[in-house]
Formats: sequence, structure tokens, C-alpha cells
Amino acid sequence: MSRYTAADIEPKWQDAWDKAGIFTAKRDETKPKYYVLEMFPYPSGRIHMGHVRNYTMGDVISRYKSSCGFSVLHPMGWDAFGMPAENAAMAQGGHPGTWTYDNIKTMKGQMKPLGLSIDWSREFATCDPEYYGQQQAMFIDFMEKGLVYRKNATVNWDPVDMTVLANEQVIDGCGWRSGAPVERRELTQWFFKISDYSAELLEALDGLDNWPEKVRTMQANWIGRSQGLQFSFERTDGGEIEVYTTRPDTLMGASFIGISPDHPISKELEAENPEVAAKLAEMRKGGTTEEAIETAEKLGYDTGIRVKHPLDPNWELPVWIANFILMDYGTGAIFACPAHDQRDLDFCRKYDLPVVDTFLSLDDPSPVEKEAFVPPKTEKVKWINHFAGLDEATGDEAIEATIKFAEKAGWGTGVEKFRLRDWGLSRQRYWGCPIPVVHCPDCGVVPEKKENLPIKLPEDVTFDVPGNPLDRHPTWRDCACPSCGKPAQRETDTMDTFVDSSWYFARFTSPNAATPTDLDDASYWMNVDQYIGGIEHAILHLLYSRFFARAMNICGHLPDEAIEPFNALFTQGMVTHEIYVTRDENDRPVYHLPEDIEWTENGARLGACGTEVEVIPSAKMSKSKKNVVDPAHIISSFGADTARWFVLSDSPPERDVEWTASGAEAAAKHLARVHATAVKIAAMDDAEGDDTDLLRAMHKAIHDVTMGIESFGFNAAIAKLYAFQNTISKSRAGGAAQKLAMRTLAQLMSPMTPHLSEEIWSMLGGDGLIAQAPWPKADEAMLVDDTVTMPIQINGKRRAEISVPKDMDKAEVEKLALAEDAVVRALNGKSPKKVIVVPGRIVNVVV
Repeated sequence: MSRYTAADIEPKWQDAWDKAGIFTAKRDETKPKYYVLEMFPYPSGRIHMGHVRNYTMGDVISRYKSSCGFSVLHPMGWDAFGMPAENAAMAQGGHPGTWTYDNIKTMKGQMKPLGLSIDWSREFATCDPEYYGQQQAMFIDFMEKGLVYRKNATVNWDPVDMTVLANEQVIDGCGWRSGAPVERRELTQWFFKISDYSAELLEALDGLDNWPEKVRTMQANWIGRSQGLQFSFERTDGGEIEVYTTRPDTLMGASFIGISPDHPISKELEAENPEVAAKLAEMRKGGTTEEAIETAEKLGYDTGIRVKHPLDPNWELPVWIANFILMDYGTGAIFACPAHDQRDLDFCRKYDLPVVDTFLSLDDPSPVEKEAFVPPKTEKVKWINHFAGLDEATGDEAIEATIKFAEKAGWGTGVEKFRLRDWGLSRQRYWGCPIPVVHCPDCGVVPEKKENLPIKLPEDVTFDVPGNPLDRHPTWRDCACPSCGKPAQRETDTMDTFVDSSWYFARFTSPNAATPTDLDDASYWMNVDQYIGGIEHAILHLLYSRFFARAMNICGHLPDEAIEPFNALFTQGMVTHEIYVTRDENDRPVYHLPEDIEWTENGARLGACGTEVEVIPSAKMSKSKKNVVDPAHIISSFGADTARWFVLSDSPPERDVEWTASGAEAAAKHLARVHATAVKIAAMDDAEGDDTDLLRAMHKAIHDVTMGIESFGFNAAIAKLYAFQNTISKSRAGGAAQKLAMRTLAQLMSPMTPHLSEEIWSMLGGDGLIAQAPWPKADEAMLVDDTVTMPIQINGKRRAEISVPKDMDKAEVEKLALAEDAVVRALNGKSPKKVIVVPGRIVNVVV
């Protein structure tokens, strides 16, 4: 009997697929289309089993849809710009491009043996000039449509690396690489006008029925619609300070007016007063994230300015500069109500400012002391001296009443605002897409001419000193103005890498087009029918992509139907693994790869030296913790189909799955049994037999596996395949029926284990390649089961079972049950004390 040898089978069928070109996506107007896309990877060096799980899920859907008659697009590319490549160049020497393309070559070499149904002819990296040149062309289109602009903005500035840091690069108030305390600095930055689409992006979430509810909620919270009141406090020295508040109902508890360190009044005082300048410099230390501001020590400065309360001109409030107030939300000024806001309360306790309750709990009407009283806005509370005459009311009712009161009195306006800010895309680094504008002394900021694109990054740069190499390049920055031709300078900021990944899905529809997209191709392939990726991208990447689709539509690069680019979204769980640790002489952890570990009766030890190893429970695979499993090692040991089968079978795809050697071995043994069964059946003649039960099981398997794949229940589908394989191996049907069942099993397994399935298909005389065979269809008539299996209990213990027609008379069921061998042995020639038949359920025999 021939053995299942993955090392021989898998390359053979991958070669057959390549020669047949079956994964090359083709526009075919006679077929429905299906676009499957996994979030494309960053080329960091090597892939691990987490990547394998992600790409295998997409591959299952791609192969299945192709078998169902769809014209399938399943591309792959590389999210290739960003700081890691630049950091590698700093640490190791060399060029970021060399590091990036070497990693792409390595990772692609790891992916190819998995047998993924990817159209590699559409592959690109975002650092390819052909790609980022089209991105530059779109940037110019966005400028023409008013979708991009420049303004001064407060950013996270690393004074050592001399660059702006994204919020996620600020760790405990310090630069993630330099470790230097981050400063808040005002720089001129480029922005996309995403905030103009806040309401549209929020409302459109309701139509994304095939997105996880969790993701839609996260996006809705990030966009953050709020209804509040905008009004002004009159300054006692002339002028006014405008504020926006979502809790106008607490106005009678106002303690002070707070303004941002970046408010125009703050800057005016800073320019005039060295003491204020010193205070503001202290306040601007630390990151600009809401989390950083929330957790930082509350710092304030009394400006000496006083304002009049709008409801009582004799009531004056002090104006303080406070470091926890953001300039880019509302008006950059608030009134503080410390009794009902913890930040305000902490600030007031520190600076000995008054705390005035505006409402109390109905259950415990105690005044606020250390903790602000912030009940849900739907909870009824007792109001104290409310100007709109409220007694007992919820916060929502009070807010509505207050806005009506203010608007009627003429001193305030109800306003809807959003938390979503415009997208700052400027980055002071080299390895990114150059922003295609020129700064001319005469013409100002001028877009580059499209015929001059791409503006390529210069190759001859160095990273031996901090800062952006483009700023100090001897020739690249200097250029002629595209408008007047006089000497000018290029913009040296590059684009945020989120820009690169916000439209790649559209470029895949026509990767070689001379424009960002070919509208005919985009109209055929868009939208992405199934998008697959990690929950960590639930907010920014997906939100930015949704904005970009709208902007591309406005500029004529996407059809109207594609303003929501992803029809369905699936966020997969992680692949986890145990962590193996020893300690160095300073008791610092030293991590070890799984392949370096040997297991003994006394636990885990390092294979090289026998040192005892501490085993930490499974966690997300991480290069830093070395708990990664290299697919190349698994493929060489068991084969790609084993790796694919295991990551799909062990857990629901939305949950984490723990990679274990024993689990991989079990998967490999099962696939070997499938192969052995196929070899045995292939040797049978085509004699007929009692085929009904096997054919009924076959059609049930077709139905159940199809439903499993359609619903992303891959583990459930695989459970049905286990059961069907077991049925075939025990079947007494004729050879022809067994061969049909085995070919059908191969087809049902082919999205998960494509190589083994091709081998079995060929062995059993299947026509052509299984990858091109039509998906089997279940016969509805065969799904109607006219029989029922009833367990037989003897003295309360299950001893046997019988299959009987559903409508069989109870007396006949009893006769069949008493004739079963287990019952005959138990009775030993005696009559039963009692026989209870529950129709369609169970037979109880009391001996």
C-alpha cells in the first residue's frame, strides 16, 4: 500500500496549479465575481502560524467560491513602508529598501509551500515606486477636491530622534526607541479632512450587517457623536471665552473655566509672561494621547482672568490653564464641574477650588468628597437649584431641558459634535511615501506635476545622525517650482503608513494601471466580498479605508457602489504557544524557541545543555518571546495540509487556538488515515451493494460542510468531515458508491487540504484538477431521514441501538429491541420485567 508522503505530494500539485494558471484572476462578465482579501502583512522577516491561520481562512473561502462558479480575486501584497525598516538601517547599516525586499523574499518563500490560491501576478509592495507614485497622484487629486490641507498642530515630538511620533509610539511619556521624554510641539502638518465625513461614517455603520458588532461599536465610539451646548462666558476685562459642553445641565456647579495650553489666550499670555511660558513648557511634556493626558499629573495655572456666569452676572469664575484640556476637541475651553467629573475634581482638590453639587443620588444624597458622582445619564437623580426648574430627572432629560432653556433665552446653541479629528499624515522620516508638493518662495505650496511622478526616494541616504535624512540630502530637496520654474524645495515629510494600507484593496483590481485604478476593473471587482484580519485593526485601518474609498469615489477612482469597500469582515483569533524561559546571571529572562526544547519525565529542558526551562502558559506568538512556530519546520515535518487542517480544526476561527506538537501529530495521523482509506477504495471493483446509508451520509456531509464554510464555521465543517471519513471507512457499500463517497470527501476537504485532495481525486479517477471541479450539491431528497436511531438501555445503562422507521409501531420496535444481541444476553432466556418504548427516542429494558 502506498503511503501518504506530503513532501512528494504537495510540490507536485502546486506545480500542476501553477502550470494550469488556475489562480490567475480573470474578469469574466458571464460569471459572478468574488473578492477575498486578507489584511496584507508587514515584511518583518518571517511568518509564523498566526499568519498561516489567517491566510488559510482566506484560502478556504477562495477555493470554495471558485468551485461554486465564481470568478475569484485573491491577491497578496506587502505593507512595506515604516519605522522598523529605518530602525534596522540605523542598527545594522545598509538601506531600508534592502532590508524590506530581503524580508519579502523570505516571507514569500515561506508562504508558497502552503499552497495558497493566490494570484501572485498582482503582487506589489507599497514601497514600490509604481505603487506610491499612484498614491502621490491621488494626493494631488485630493488637494484639488479640498480633501487635504496644512495647518499647525500639536504633535508628539521626540527631541533625541527629532521626529514626530504616532500616539502608539509614546510609551509612558517617552519615545519608544530613544527613551527620551516626549514633548508636545506645534508643527505645520498635512491633514486629510476625515472629520467632514464623521456623520456619514457613523451612520453607514448600520448598513454593515456582515461586520462583527464589536468592530462597529469600536468605530462608533471612536467617531464619538455627542450632543451638547455651545455658549460664551463674558470676560470681566472685555471679550469672551467660548466653550462647548456635553453636560450643560451641570452649569450651576461650575467651579472655574479651563483652557488648553494651546488655546489662543494661553499663547498670548505665554508670549507676554516668562512665568506662563515656563508653566506651559512643563504642561506640554508627555504625549498627546487622551490616555496620556488622563493619567498625567494635573497641572494648572491661574491666568488672573475672570468671567461672568451666564445665569448670574454677579457670579465670577476664574480662568485656569489646565494640561488635561485638548485644543482639538470642542473649543479648547470648558467650564469645570468637579462634583460630576473626576478630572475636574482632582484638579480642584489640588488647587483648592470650590466643589458644588448640582445633583445627588436618590438612594444616598451625600455630597461629593473624594470621588465625583457620575451616574449613567439614564438614571434619575435629585437636582439642586436647577435653573430649568427640574426636581427629579435623568441626565438625558436635564441636558435636553437645559439646551432648550439656553436657546430660548438666547445665550447658547445646541450643537452636535464628533470626537473624530482630522487625520494628520505627516511623518518626519525617510522610509515612507514622499508628499508630492513643492515649497516655492513666490508661489507658496504647489503640487508637483503628475507627469513628474513618482517622486522617488533617493537611494544615497545615511542614518548616522538623528532626524530625517531627506532634510539633509545634498540634492533631493532642491528642485524647480512646477508652477514658475524658479528654485524651490520639496516637502521632506513623508506620509503616514496608514495611507499606504488605506487603498491597496482598490489597487489590486488593476495593479499595473497607469492611474490609481482602472475604473472598469474596479467596477467589476469591488467591493471586497470577504475581508479577513486582526481585531487590532478594527478602528484606524478600517476607518481610514472607509474614508479613502469615499475620497477616491469623489476623485473618480472608485464607483459609487464602492464607498463602503468591505462587504463582510471577519476578525480571526490568534495562534498561541507556550513560552520557554531560563534566567541569565543577572536573573533576566532568556527566551527559547520551541524547537530548542526537549521534554523529559522531569519537565522541559534545553536540548543543547539540559538546563531546566520554566514553561509559561500560552500567549500570542511573539518574536520577542520566541514562542513562534516556523511554518517551514511544520511543513518539513508533517506537510502544509497538516498545518492548514490543524489551525482550522482546533477552535472556532474567531477564537484563539493553541498550537501544540501533539495536536499537529494527531492532524497528520488523521490525514494519513484518509489517504490509506482512499488507497484501499481505489483498489475495489465497481460492484454494487447496499449503498443507501453511505449515499445518505454523503449528501448530509455535503450539506453540513457547505453550511460550515459559508458561515465561517471551519472547525464545525471539519468535525463533519471527521465523521464522514469514519462512515466511509466502516461502510459495506459497493465499490462504486465508496469511490463516489471518497471523491466527494476529497472535494469537501479540498479547501482545507488541497494537496491531499488532489492526490485522492487523481487516484480515484476524478476528471481534471479537483481545484477546478464544481462543488458537489446535496440531494435534498437524501437529506430527509425516514429512519431514526434509538438507543437501548438495559437497567439504565446504554447497551445497544437500533435504526427503525420513524412511524414504526411500538410493538414492532419492542420486538426488534428484544432481538438485539446485548438484550438477549442480558435476559439469558428470561422475560424482561418491563419494556418502555418512547417513540423516536429510546427503549428501556428492565431485566
